[in-house]
Amino acid sequence: MTDDLRLLRLANRSLGRLPPVTLDPERIEAYVCRRQGLSRVPGTHWRPAFAALCESLHHEARLSPLGRIMANGQLVGLLKARCRAERLLARHPEIHEQPIAAPIIIMGPMRSGSTRVQRLLACDPRLAWTRLHETLFPVPSGRRDRKRIAAAATVHAILRTLNPAVQQLHPSGPMQPDEEFGYLSFAFHSGQFAVQWDLPGFLEQEESRDLLPVAAELRTLLRINAWARGESGQRRWVLKCPAYSGMAEALIATFPDAQLVCLSRDPLKVVASSASLVHQQRRIHSDAADARAIGPEWLERTARRQRQLAAVRTLHPEVPAFDLHYDTMTADWRGAMHRLYRFLGLSLTGEVMAAMERYISGAKEHRGHRYALADYGLDPAMVEAAFAQPERPLFPVSSPPLAVAAE
Repeated sequence: MTDDLRLLRLANRSLGRLPPVTLDPERIEAYVCRRQGLSRVPGTHWRPAFAALCESLHHEARLSPLGRIMANGQLVGLLKARCRAERLLARHPEIHEQPIAAPIIIMGPMRSGSTRVQRLLACDPRLAWTRLHETLFPVPSGRRDRKRIAAAATVHAILRTLNPAVQQLHPSGPMQPDEEFGYLSFAFHSGQFAVQWDLPGFLEQEESRDLLPVAAELRTLLRINAWARGESGQRRWVLKCPAYSGMAEALIATFPDAQLVCLSRDPLKVVASSASLVHQQRRIHSDAADARAIGPEWLERTARRQRQLAAVRTLHPEVPAFDLHYDTMTADWRGAMHRLYRFLGLSLTGEVMAAMERYISGAKEHRGHRYALADYGLDPAMVEAAFAQPERPLFPVSSPPLAVAAE
């Protein structure tokens, strides 16, 4: 795997001579309000999470000079997006009527083949899916907002240059199918933040958080982006993010007609591969990213999400779910897709299968990725013990769900 961080080190040496940018939540909000002509960023449910995130970033994440600038930029961008969403919904109330019917929600741990399944389904023109530029910049300025594509291309190129290994681990591009991690970040959920940064205090606070508003805002952002594209609502959405396993109860409440696709893989491989990806992501933001600490952290996080998903499925046997193992996809992806399409109630046409064949022939996910549990402070016995632990309490939820405009 490529391990060239020379430009990253050079950037940090140069930026280290400058005064550090702020991570204070009040100062960040004040700055955004001045730029937006507001007295306060709209909404309330996200505020405790935002404050906890800023606290963890300042005291725990051990950010490099560049990492601190990037964190400040992300936080400012998310608050600006909340202001933009509020104005957009006020100008176009019809967005609230945009149908998001019977979404297909891919659930499973990181590195379990979810990208492959999502991108195979994205070969079908009858289905809709989130593109990288939409998740990096989840709120457009209006319909057909193409500025986001150029901005996403810039961000993607910068990250790829700073740490080429990230692109090897998860090849992507501005128009490629990708996760809704930015839609969760909009609500200051940990989905992407926990990959980028070491945030124990923030994650502890999130354990008691009501996730229904997070899921409701996910639905609102899907509606906004469907409206921005000019979608009629005829296409079913394919949603995919590893964090969904830890918020399945809220997702089921928000999307009661959803169908779940539940992925699995050998935990020994999932945990080692996940730790490798997290380590490479965190190296962009911190000079102190500790591989041997990341291993136990993501072992616990991965095992807990799996327990939460299993518990929710037990509580909700009425929710249709399709189980798919990584090894099954590797051995016979065509057969697996035929079975998945029967579950979804869709015909797998020859045209779609041909598009899938083209995708598989050019896919680069996981190629050249080498990892070992020992590199991350783990051994097989530790993994087996973590996955054998009894169920823990689920994240709490309340009802009814809230939409952005109703806050």
